[in-house]
Amino acid sequence: MASLLKCSLFIFFLLCSFGQPQQTWLALGDSITYLNEHPDETGNRITKGYMTLVTEKHPHLRYINQGHNGWTAVGIAEQIDNLGLVKADYYTVFLGTNDWWAGLPIGSTDDYRNNTGTGTTSGAFRIITDKLKQLNPDAPIILITPMQRADFVYINDPKNNAWGSYKPNKNGQTLEQFADTIHAIGREAGFEVVDLYHHPKLKLEKLIKFKWLKEPETGTYRKFRYPSYTQIPFNPETDEYPYPEAAIDMTYDGLHPSDKGYRVIAGELSKHF
Repeated sequence: MASLLKCSLFIFFLLCSFGQPQQTWLALGDSITYLNEHPDETGNRITKGYMTLVTEKHPHLRYINQGHNGWTAVGIAEQIDNLGLVKADYYTVFLGTNDWWAGLPIGSTDDYRNNTGTGTTSGAFRIITDKLKQLNPDAPIILITPMQRADFVYINDPKNNAWGSYKPNKNGQTLEQFADTIHAIGREAGFEVVDLYHHPKLKLEKLIKFKWLKEPETGTYRKFRYPSYTQIPFNPETDEYPYPEAAIDMTYDGLHPSDKGYRVIAGELSKHF
């Protein structure tokens, strides 16, 4: 009898699982989204991006990767009708970190509210979200703020590097201002927001374990932790890559999430599906 009951329960749960309607999630973003399908471009330092992890937790969900490597929110807004965006049941927008580094003006919720166009990141967000609402007015739109950044050094070309969010960009804007403005846009428009910038597990000091740099006085390599590494120069022409595998923590290169970092992002995002 007990055996029969267990079998019946198993069949019941199996039917419930298969009976759940399939839904589509379109993830719009930059390289942090794009890399989900391109682990080879990370030196195979990642195995699963946040979209794969979320859909493993939600088998009824199928994702569409609309990550655009290196793009800004402004660039995406300018090309919004050429990206092949489609109707979906959920939309996420994970942009802003490249706008910050490019020194684009963040603008304000007024730019979003008044639909002022692509002169600011805030205006670009209005164009993007209007397009998503046009595709499916009933679909939830979830905004994801940029993460904090350590010093970024591209694993395939160290000449491609950028300082971390401990400094303002070249136009004096902080990455936190971008994150806070995106959060404010979410409140203004009634969108859900996943705030990664202020996530306790993604603080600046947790993004990398150390940076492998030459001690200026001796020329000897050693591990420099945050904030010490911010004062040590890095020469991409002559120095070793500053993030050996032992340095990986929440990111593998100071900017892009590691498997560990992607698990944190997926854990927060999964609550919204």
